[in-house]
Amino acid sequence: MRKPVALLLACLLLLGMVCACVSGAKKGAEPPGLSVVTTIFPVYDWVRNVVGDRADVTVSMLLDSGVDLHSFQPTAQDILKIATCSLFVYVGGESDAWVADALRETDGQKTAVLNLMEALGDRAREEETTEGMTPEAEAPEEEGPEYDEHIWLSLRNADVLVEAICEQLAALDEAYADEYRANAAAYREKLAALDEKYAQAVAAGQIRTLLFGDRFPFRYMAEDYGLGYYAAFRGCSAETEASFETVAFLAGKVDELGLTAVMVIEGADQRIAQTIVQSTQTKDQRILAMDSMQSVTARDVQDGASYLAIMEKDLSVLREALIGKG
Repeated sequence: MRKPVALLLACLLLLGMVCACVSGAKKGAEPPGLSVVTTIFPVYDWVRNVVGDRADVTVSMLLDSGVDLHSFQPTAQDILKIATCSLFVYVGGESDAWVADALRETDGQKTAVLNLMEALGDRAREEETTEGMTPEAEAPEEEGPEYDEHIWLSLRNADVLVEAICEQLAALDEAYADEYRANAAAYREKLAALDEKYAQAVAAGQIRTLLFGDRFPFRYMAEDYGLGYYAAFRGCSAETEASFETVAFLAGKVDELGLTAVMVIEGADQRIAQTIVQSTQTKDQRILAMDSMQSVTARDVQDGASYLAIMEKDLSVLREALIGKG
């Protein structure tokens, strides 16, 4: 990945674009306001809530066209934004491998950087392949543990990460530190209230296992509330075709556990889920979609999309999935 990133930067430097813009982001300078660049929508929305009504702080997200973070490739303009912003906030998982090269090429000392996987600490979980999952066609070379990067799909993770974002902003903009902390505290109360709703929904449900005929990015959510899970693929899998063994195994689990729904994530074509349903004894399970927030666009943001609103919708779907047959 380093060569493409380096070439992009070389082009920008030849045009003189970086030199004209980077001085305001240097430590100790006094720019008219902060600029914060984020990768994905949930992080963007968290930052917006901590920033509040500050008109002189700009917040932008790189993945604003609906592209999945697993296949994102930065453009020259993306790298320019990172090179010239006050703060860059990113998830830090396997899909963000490009970030290290981008920061190296743009001299990351000019930009404050917050890696959310690092901020999450011991709450980060290694990827796992559970019973029945279709394995990857080509196993990646072992370079240490691979962590589940879908950290935003846990309200309890969100609480930790919003605090980390707040403290980073407070350190960069000390004059408004109290305002950032007040905004973060108010937002964290909303996160806690929704977390309690999730806990109550799980406690009231008759079912304790989720089954996805799809990728499974909701591991952090499931673990927060003690839910078991089965899925066709791991959360970051690039596979699109489930094996016969996987379909048969998952259909058997639907029958064994008396599940009333087979789950998918947003945008799925549902073919695997439909095959699983048709392979069960009763063939009457609903197919329910949960939103993993991996394809939120700039248009969605303009139309009022928010992290909390999407998590509320997912709660409604989860309630339905946990209803038993009688």
